[in-house]
Amino acid sequence: MTTPTWDAPVGPLTDDEFRAASSAIIGNIEQVIEGKGATVKLALAVMLAEGHLLIEDVPGVGKTKLAKALARSIDCSVRRIQFTPDLLPSDVTGVSVYNQETRDFEFKPGAVFANLVVGDEINRASPKTQSALLECMEERQVTVDGTTYELQAPFMVIATQNPIEMEGTYPLPEAQRDRFTARIAMGYPDPRAELAMLNGHGALDPLSSLRAVADAALMRRMIATVRQVHAAEAVQQYAIAFVNATRETPELRLGASPRSTLQLIRTAKAVAALEGRDYVLPDDLQALAVPVMAHRLIPTADAQLNRRTTDTIVSEIVHRLPLPHDRARNPYDTRATTNGDGRAQYESRGL
Repeated sequence: MTTPTWDAPVGPLTDDEFRAASSAIIGNIEQVIEGKGATVKLALAVMLAEGHLLIEDVPGVGKTKLAKALARSIDCSVRRIQFTPDLLPSDVTGVSVYNQETRDFEFKPGAVFANLVVGDEINRASPKTQSALLECMEERQVTVDGTTYELQAPFMVIATQNPIEMEGTYPLPEAQRDRFTARIAMGYPDPRAELAMLNGHGALDPLSSLRAVADAALMRRMIATVRQVHAAEAVQQYAIAFVNATRETPELRLGASPRSTLQLIRTAKAVAALEGRDYVLPDDLQALAVPVMAHRLIPTADAQLNRRTTDTIVSEIVHRLPLPHDRARNPYDTRATTNGDGRAQYESRGL
């Protein structure tokens, strides 16, 4: 039995509407997160790419605040899960409870039944509990006792975690890491941003006064807009070449999956839309390579002994991988042409 809850398809926004909506959301989040504009933009891009976000960093740098600020900026259902060692899978997905009045079992939805699910310190829960998110993150549904319940759109998991070397944490399994579209690190703020944080957050937490500037319906239309962004065949071939390079390098025991190729293109489309473009550049793929790819890869033992991180390996692949041969002519810029449809010209060159 399946209980569908997906909303009907909606139309995309105009360029001006999309620009206004994205600027409002980013500006709203930046009231809470000081000096992290690129991180905020990438978090929104992951949501528009219909993906999931993993925020990994040391304690106290604003991981949970970023997740909660994004959630509060959108007027939709939000659930927060504090992952602890005693958390059970049924606490995440839900459980069937016997109703004495009806003399039948009825389903009590878990915390994943929301548009935005904030999982705080996800790697403090046991692997058994972590795996409860696998189905909902990939298939947007939950199956309990043989019954499948679909989740509402948009659906996004924003998880935070401390570095795995810290005491009391469990590393995420490869299957779950691969389901996160991107992994970002907050990093320490620069002195100016930290001073602004002291002045702005000293008396009152700005998160408490944050108001929503978008809703679920608007997010669905923004996602529909991102889907229409054009990724030319040369850009897609460049993404495939990059992914194949991760599978062939001797420093990696596990290369990138086909799912990562798809998510790289989707996130690049979202970034392009946020920058006001209706086409994807190879530069977008290069900028997203580390946050989208590095957390999915497993280095060899020799690479680990040489202190080679997956971030470094991915960065080196980006630098040595040749760009599409016509990149110097900037064939991707449809607005740079003067005689018709630049996209048609680009495709007609056979790139």
